[in-house]
Amino acid sequence: MSLEIKVPPVGESISEVVLSQWKKNDGDFVEMDEVIAELESDKATFELTAEKAGILKVIAKEGDTLPIGAVVCKIEEGAAAGKPEEKVAKEEEVSVKTSETGKAYASGVPSPAAAKILAEKGVDPATVAGSGRDGRLTKEDALNAIAPKVEASKPKPTSAQPVVSQKVAGSRNERREKMSPLRKTVAKRLVAVKNETAMLTTFNEVDMKPVMDLRSRYKDKFKEKFGVGLGFMSFFTKAVCEALKDFPAVNARIEGEEIVYNDFADISIAVSAPKGLVVPVIRNADSLSLAQIESAVMELAGKARENKLTIEEMTGGTFTITNGGVFGSMMSTPIINAPQSAILGMHNIVERPVAQNGEVVIRPIMYIALSYDHRIIDGRESVGFLVRVKQLLEDPARLLLGV
Repeated sequence: MSLEIKVPPVGESISEVVLSQWKKNDGDFVEMDEVIAELESDKATFELTAEKAGILKVIAKEGDTLPIGAVVCKIEEGAAAGKPEEKVAKEEEVSVKTSETGKAYASGVPSPAAAKILAEKGVDPATVAGSGRDGRLTKEDALNAIAPKVEASKPKPTSAQPVVSQKVAGSRNERREKMSPLRKTVAKRLVAVKNETAMLTTFNEVDMKPVMDLRSRYKDKFKEKFGVGLGFMSFFTKAVCEALKDFPAVNARIEGEEIVYNDFADISIAVSAPKGLVVPVIRNADSLSLAQIESAVMELAGKARENKLTIEEMTGGTFTITNGGVFGSMMSTPIINAPQSAILGMHNIVERPVAQNGEVVIRPIMYIALSYDHRIIDGRESVGFLVRVKQLLEDPARLLLGV
């Protein structure tokens, strides 16, 4: 008796998912609750687990777009393994094949996704070494495979057409990949924000020496007491939360013909994940300490790197902070994270000559940028908000005293 495994409901606004990867192969024995595949929506990645133990019968292929409730696979009753002699014979039958030239080679069987990619490239599976289980060719093996060079037919030269030889050094291969649901959603949202908001950006600069001196003085004791490092993100988050209290329009959003003001600060932190940009949320950040903010940032960033963020952890948010400085960005114009009305961009810290008390001194300077929706936030409010953030960072004692 077989059991159908279907795409489970993963969120109110999600109607379909993409089968991004099979964790088990067709014909494998799987245990109950064992992860058998990964499903990817436009918001997050989910694990599909076996609802009973048995033999896996694959129905959907990697890369297929499946509606909620669609059958992904079946699990049939069966034993965990066959006789040792039968297993060895099967492995030898799969791993040893003969090419068209009659030369024996060792190779695994390509997965459906890998076979499709190799066929598009015109690559013989026999020429590709598999890195998967039992030498199986994986999707990554197929993507890394180099297509054979095909020489184009050259026109014969005429008396009016001199022969010109052009040599191009290096490889000029192209490859195509289907956009992931997350990437498609990000693309649509960014274009919508540019088209549907009156977005402007204002800039300022921050002398980061006071924060850097404070971190240097207390980072060891901070780590020893709280178990997390003292980074820049906690200072910026606290500064933003304080500034939002003075400029509530920056923490608001437009819904129809109404402006919705929030008396709390749920701060979204932009994180670069393996499959694209994600924006997990620190709830009630205005009521958290520096240590609590650092712990939340570390936990969410770890989940993002492992594609373990849930929809709830990425839903909502009243204001966003993005740090392009970790990639070396000096200055940029961040795009608003709709339906929010503003986003703060951090950048790299560079020592620059600045004038202080009539003298030129070298200070670690960071440029900061605030992109905002001019429909709800006026120039006075945007500039005032950014100046307030600058003041708090250049005198971090205010963050601790709340003044």
